[in-house]
Amino acid sequence: MTLALTWSDWLALFGHFLSLSLFAVGGAIMLAPDMHRYLVEQRGWLTDPQFASSIALAQAAPGPNVLFIALLGWNVGLNNGSTWLAALGMGLAMVGVLLPSTLLTYSASRWGHRNRDLRSVRAFKMAMAPMVIALLLSTTWLIALAARGQPHAWVSWLLTGASMLIVWRTRIHLLWLLGAGALMGALGWV
Repeated sequence: MTLALTWSDWLALFGHFLSLSLFAVGGAIMLAPDMHRYLVEQRGWLTDPQFASSIALAQAAPGPNVLFIALLGWNVGLNNGSTWLAALGMGLAMVGVLLPSTLLTYSASRWGHRNRDLRSVRAFKMAMAPMVIALLLSTTWLIALAARGQPHAWVSWLLTGASMLIVWRTRIHLLWLLGAGALMGALGWV
C-alpha cells in the first residue's frame, strides 16, 4: 500500500490522536476501536492486517501497552514510502496521545500539591488511599495466584507477605523492594 499524505493529513493524524488522549481511561488500548475507525475505515491509511499486527506486536513486546500507538503511526508513515515518514508518523501519534493526558496529570498534581491544605483535596486523598491499597492488594493476589501450582509457590506467597509488611511498617522506598525483587528473579530464586 502506497499513500501520499499531505501536511494537512499529518496534522489531522496528530489532531485526532490529541483528541483521543483524554478518553484513554483504562489505558490506551481502550482507544483502539476509534483508531481503527479513523485509520482503517475512514482514512484508509492502514489495512486491517496492519492494524491488528500493530496491536499484537506491541502487546507481545515488553513495555507499556501504549507502544501499539507508535506502531500505528510508524505503519502509516511506512505506507507513505519512507522510514523518515514512518518516524514522523510514530512521533506524531505518540506525542498526540501522550501530551494532553501528561499535561493534565502534571497540572492536576501541581494544583493538588499547592492546595494540599484544602479540605476537599485532603478528602480526595483520604478517599483515594483505600482504593489504591485495594487495587495493589488485588494485583498482588492475582500475581501470587499465578504462582499456584509452581514447585516453589510458597516463595511467592512469602515474598508477598514480607513486602506487604515492609511497606506497612517501615519507610523503605518502594524502589528498593522492586530492585530486590528484580535481583531475586535474576538469580533464579523466584
